[in-house]
Amino acid sequence: MIKITAKPIDVQKVIDTASSLGAGAINVFIGTVYDSSQSKKIRWLEYEASESMAVAEMRSIIDEAAHRWKLSGWAVSHRVGTLKPGEVAVAIAISSSNRKESFEACEFIVDAIKTKVPIWKKEVFENGEERVAASPTLAVHAN
Repeated sequence: MIKITAKPIDVQKVIDTASSLGAGAINVFIGTVYDSSQSKKIRWLEYEASESMAVAEMRSIIDEAAHRWKLSGWAVSHRVGTLKPGEVAVAIAISSSNRKESFEACEFIVDAIKTKVPIWKKEVFENGEERVAASPTLAVHAN
């Protein structure tokens, strides 16, 4: 499952989708909205995505992870729209036969999503806002 959604993420569904009876480990990453950045209080974050491009790039990342590690199952869900501090922005679950593969694959996927997937973020503060690029290669899209 790869899902870009404006609705709250059902973390348990992400976990259930990645689960496998043959797996000895399920690693879950839940990214939440923080309440401050650069010593400024955040009111909310706004996420935008090119959905078809984001899904295609996530699929490529999962394929690469599956090539590098023996995955039993996986699921990724990322929010778009306005999110307040504490809300879940992304949930990733990876299952594999052992914990080391599960941890390594999950970390690889989280890092690759942040640097390669066309999802852009704007931080809205009490007195201003700022677009945040996940990586220099995505900065061109963030403006």
